[in-house]
Amino acid sequence: MKKLKTIAFLFISALLFSCGDDAYTPKPKGYFRVDLPKKEYKKITKDCPFTFETPTYTQLKADANRPNKPCWFDVDFTNLNARIYLSYKPIENNFAQYLEDSRSLAFKHTVKAFDIEQQPISFPDKNVYGLIYSIEGNAASAYQFHLTDSTNHFIRGSLYFNNIPNQDSIQPVLNFIKEDINHIFETFEWN
Repeated sequence: MKKLKTIAFLFISALLFSCGDDAYTPKPKGYFRVDLPKKEYKKITKDCPFTFETPTYTQLKADANRPNKPCWFDVDFTNLNARIYLSYKPIENNFAQYLEDSRSLAFKHTVKAFDIEQQPISFPDKNVYGLIYSIEGNAASAYQFHLTDSTNHFIRGSLYFNNIPNQDSIQPVLNFIKEDINHIFETFEWN
């Protein structure tokens, strides 16, 4: 009986000591692993006043809301759940308005963004200039830009993910797609 009490005492003591000051904390929420494809590019073949290279793992999709505007289309990253919406407009004494529209569309995300960095784009040898809006935070669009030759052509792009914005979860894919967008800038040319 004394042996049984001793074993019970030791068991209860061990149980109480195992519940020390360390509070149980659950594992942090995890995210799905994303397998990023190998970087390969192809030149777009559209009847537009510009050309550039897109990743081979993307598809060009016409803008369903503007079937009469063939140079309004999307670069769809199907397997990465993202899409770049592109819209082209010829400049006809409305360049300042296009710049303001691009700026205001980017800054509409200030409600959820904690920072919007602006970075100029300049390829003078190809007459390609523009501005990147890198939107930090849980905004709907994480990256927007416009390209122009300042006299005849203006194209605007915005990157959206097809899920609830959470910068922590999309950051690896966002960085991957930013490299592809930079390749678009580097290969962009007016016809």
